[in-house]
Amino acid sequence: MATKRLDWMGVVAVVIGVCAPAVWAAKHDNTALKSVERGRYLVKITGCNDCHTPGFAMSGGQVAEKQWLIGDSLGWRGPWGTTYPSNLRRYVQGVSEGDWLKVARTAELRPPMPVPSLRAMSDADLKAIYRYIRYLGPAGSTAPAYQPPGEEPKGPVVLFPSPPQ
Repeated sequence: MATKRLDWMGVVAVVIGVCAPAVWAAKHDNTALKSVERGRYLVKITGCNDCHTPGFAMSGGQVAEKQWLIGDSLGWRGPWGTTYPSNLRRYVQGVSEGDWLKVARTAELRPPMPVPSLRAMSDADLKAIYRYIRYLGPAGSTAPAYQPPGEEPKGPVVLFPSPPQ
């Protein structure tokens, strides 16, 4: 009888050992997938693509997803100088999720980046965006570097007027 009990316990141990990790992985993957999908949705509705995806705004959003968030050489020029939308796909490869949150909360970003909107996002939303961008993987090249006021841009720009005094 002791032998049968050990055999039964062995079967239970094997079943738990084989099935429990599979159940955990399925649940984990589903949670990760939901986060990526949430990130995709947020990128679509918050305007990230309008600047960070070449041709997105001009084409009414008709840019393949594989081209999303690769940065752009279209500059944004104003009293602050000329800024270029960074390649977020390359950027997130070099930062942790925690660093992403810290940058979103504290970085001094130049126009036209909508800093108040970025700061108003929940940690969960910022993490979802980060996970979606990581999911897309690296692509594209580095955007042109910031140019201070007075320097001529190296290509087309959207020109912002000086604020009224």
